[in-house]
Amino acid sequence: MIEINTDKELLDKEVIYQFLSQSYWAKNRPIHAIDLSIENSLCFGLYKNKKQIGFARLVSDYAVYAYIMDVFIIEAEQGNGFGKQLIQYIIDYPPLSLVKTWDLATETAHTFYKNFGFEALVFPERMMRRIIP
Repeated sequence: MIEINTDKELLDKEVIYQFLSQSYWAKNRPIHAIDLSIENSLCFGLYKNKKQIGFARLVSDYAVYAYIMDVFIIEAEQGNGFGKQLIQYIIDYPPLSLVKTWDLATETAHTFYKNFGFEALVFPERMMRRIIP
C-alpha cells in the first residue's frame, strides 16, 4: 500500500540522511542542515507498507511561488512509478492551488519533469544566484 503525506513526525530521517549523503546535489550537506531544511519546508514522505521509500520538500509562499527540492525514491524502488505519484501529489496538493510559478533544479531528470509541465527557463539571464562557499 502506497501513502503520501506531509506529517513530519512520520519521516524516517535516517532514510533521508542516507539518500541525500549519496546524492550529487546534497552529498556534503551536514545533518544539522538537513534537519533545519526539513523543519522549515513543506515535506512529503512517500511510504510503501508504512516504510519510507521516497521524499521531497518544498519551499513556498503558498500563493505565488513554489520550489521543489531533494526529491528521491530509494534505489530499490525506482522505476515503479512512485516518483510520478509523488510529483503529481505535490502539484495537486490543495494548499498550493494558487501557485502559478513552480521551480526545481535537476542534473539528470529533465525528461521526467517535462511530463509535469516543467521546462527550461525561457529567460535564464533574468535569474540570479548567490552561493556562499
